[in-house]
Amino acid sequence: MSKKILIVDDEQSIVTLLQYNLQQAGFDVSVAMDGEKGLHKAADGQFDMIVLDLMLPKMDGIEVCKELRQRKINTPILMLTAKDDEFDKVLGLELGADDYMTKPFSPREVVARVKAILRRTQLLSGQDENPKDEDPSEKIIIGDIKILPEHYEAYFQNERIELTPKEFELLVYLAKNKGRVLTRDQLLSAVWNYDFAGDTRIVDVHISHLREKIENDTKKPTYIKTIRGLGYKLEEPKLDE
Repeated sequence: MSKKILIVDDEQSIVTLLQYNLQQAGFDVSVAMDGEKGLHKAADGQFDMIVLDLMLPKMDGIEVCKELRQRKINTPILMLTAKDDEFDKVLGLELGADDYMTKPFSPREVVARVKAILRRTQLLSGQDENPKDEDPSEKIIIGDIKILPEHYEAYFQNERIELTPKEFELLVYLAKNKGRVLTRDQLLSAVWNYDFAGDTRIVDVHISHLREKIENDTKKPTYIKTIRGLGYKLEEPKLDE
């Protein structure tokens, strides 16, 4: 079955270009020309991915993204922006977008980016509704964190954590490399799977998101430690912390 992509953009030329190239790549594409219609279509959670423009009539992309995440709709979002403005990019990521691209872009690059994001979220879309008994080898347990990679689930203090696909991907990678210092560039390469040309702020934003969900005190993290001048590492909390 074809993956369903929702394009939310008010520029007809961009929509036509994206729709044609995504359909040629085998995707089932729907379109919304303003933010309100995009939110309405996306709210049923039936799409595998959303390509969302930042500047939209009626309701901008930031508000659409924010509203979807508040409704616990974790469909991956690729945000498009015509602005070369880091604030807009970072704000979109902080509100739950998984990735962004700056216009102008090549259709081939968009298709490649969409495919990469969908590959990383394949576990989510293919999750078994009736999973088999848990295999202990599938668990990753670090302190009060429990991760079930095969079931796309994570828990903190026995409460399930709501994570976006990108946050989950990052948490699993950190956990599988427990105790290792990972540079921002390493995390960009491993988790995002392509070069952000040194824009490591995307890593910091997602680390901040994870800390909000797995740390009792984000100002004094006990799991995800910042290694000044290098990067981050995930470790077992010390008893005196």
